[in-house]
Amino acid sequence: MKNLIEDEVQREYKRLVPNVQGFCGCDVCRDDVMVFALNRLPPHYVTHHRGAVLQHIAMQRDQDQADIAVALMEGFRVVSRSPRPEHGKKAPAG
Repeated sequence: MKNLIEDEVQREYKRLVPNVQGFCGCDVCRDDVMVFALNRLPPHYVTHHRGAVLQHIAMQRDQDQADIAVALMEGFRVVSRSPRPEHGKKAPAG
């Protein structure tokens, strides 16, 4: 079982982060931004490869991509304003 929206959020994060001013990008802040976005987006679960391929194609719609970008940009803003005390450190493995 896989939530495909996670892959899309990671891809979009990597695309957007170089252009975000004032965001540190440490492991902790990166994870906080992605969790912020994922909690605001509907999940897209699949159980097998065929479902994953079909869902991935469906998620390439402009509106889906825009929703992901908006959730991430809001996450960048929120996390930059109030980073956790662990900010600046590597996130624990696992």
